[in-house]
Amino acid sequence: MSLATSSADKNIVDRSRNHRNPEIARTVRTTRDRLQSDGTHNAQYDRELMGMFISSALQSAAAMPVLVLLAAGVSLVFFHGSNVFLWTIVTLFGYAVSAYLARKASKQKLSFDDAKRWERHFIAAHALTGFGWAIFAYQSCALCDGQEYAFYKGVVLLVAIAITAMSSFTLRRLPLLVFSTPIMVFTLLGAPPETPFQVSIIAMLMLTLIFFLFVSGRLYNANLIMLSVQAEKDWLITELEMANSSSDEARLRAEEANLAKSRFLASMSHELRTPLNAILGFSEVMKNEVLGPLENDMYREYCADIYRSGDHLLHLINEILDLSRIEAGRYELNEEPINMRDIAADCIAMVELRAQNKNISIAGQFEQALPQIWADERSIRQVILNLLSNAVKFTPQGGNVSLKVGWTAGGGQYISVADDGPGIPEDEIPIVLSAFGQGSIAIKSAEQGTGLGLPIVQAILAEHGGEFVLRSKLREGTEAIAIIPRNRVLVEAPSIETPEPAAKRHRSFA
Repeated sequence: MSLATSSADKNIVDRSRNHRNPEIARTVRTTRDRLQSDGTHNAQYDRELMGMFISSALQSAAAMPVLVLLAAGVSLVFFHGSNVFLWTIVTLFGYAVSAYLARKASKQKLSFDDAKRWERHFIAAHALTGFGWAIFAYQSCALCDGQEYAFYKGVVLLVAIAITAMSSFTLRRLPLLVFSTPIMVFTLLGAPPETPFQVSIIAMLMLTLIFFLFVSGRLYNANLIMLSVQAEKDWLITELEMANSSSDEARLRAEEANLAKSRFLASMSHELRTPLNAILGFSEVMKNEVLGPLENDMYREYCADIYRSGDHLLHLINEILDLSRIEAGRYELNEEPINMRDIAADCIAMVELRAQNKNISIAGQFEQALPQIWADERSIRQVILNLLSNAVKFTPQGGNVSLKVGWTAGGGQYISVADDGPGIPEDEIPIVLSAFGQGSIAIKSAEQGTGLGLPIVQAILAEHGGEFVLRSKLREGTEAIAIIPRNRVLVEAPSIETPEPAAKRHRSFA
């Protein structure tokens, strides 16, 4: 009892459990919220933008210190500028702090709140470098031409603006915060607009700052679009994964339910057939009046109806159980050498009486000298009977049915059953070949079946490694072909005579 209960428990499908991956679902919700947010700047992208800024800061960490040292060396050697050491130390310290913060931030996993906090830290560090560049802009050269030194400082500031704008475009306000003060100091104190040359330098610096602010803004927007597209792609991929997971889950449940159904029906063979055989036996005894005549004619008709209905029900149960055993993997083949010509002839004799009642002629065409095949005789007989029964069922009065047995091109054997009935529409052939499937002709027919005959034929041939082909044209007829593969054809090998021993031959000659 416990073993049966354990076996039954394996077929139970828990439909209440939640199979979805919570991590995938969380990612979908986050990405969907990100895509549905309003505004040109989405706060959900701050973390990605800060990560891009940190990566760029680490890659270009040496560029600005090299520029500062080069500018300081040129100032000392050629212009003897004042306060060179002060602005060099302050500026390098500011860039060192920025590099330290970038390295520290790269080792942490940024959250949305951390992105804002690190942005404030980087702005404060660059504000220190802005103070250093303001000291540089304030420098003067007492021993050289003021215009030459102003031009030199303007070129250095222009390069510094370009490098800063290109390396920190994800923080698009950073160049303005860093260099607005140095340009103001340069304009008011470092190189006041006294001559057209100095005015042109100041104008060039301002236009350069505005230009690079525009470029960094375009780069910033381009990266926002890129992140939005990436987020949408990630969302679609995640949705696809969830759809695939749900599909696999539904398919697994359907397979489990189908397997449970097949096992149940296969195990109910004895329980269903035993009482039905008793009903058929007793009704047949009463119908044939074995134990004495029935005085009431209506009772006699009732007994005949009971027998016909029970026989039809037994045939239906046999078909369902056969298909269920095949699906459950319990259909065992009792293979032996058989001759398909003989089985086909027997099957024609079995359905011939039914065909004569509809005035249908059945013609058999068998190739001679067909060798035996290695197959299950009961299964092959069932295949031929199903095909012949279908042909007789759907062939109109006075029609013709032909059964052929012969060779295939690949060396196997085939059984072909053709009729001149109404045929099957081409789009209904897959329906007819499915379990319990019936075409429109079968539904309108007075002799409706279960729709299991052809699926059983397919399954039996598949068990033998064979193939089933159904060809039909509307209003022209149908041909069903069952193919047995070459490896099941038994080829008779020539006998080999065993030579007699030499001693025996000598004795015979003697």
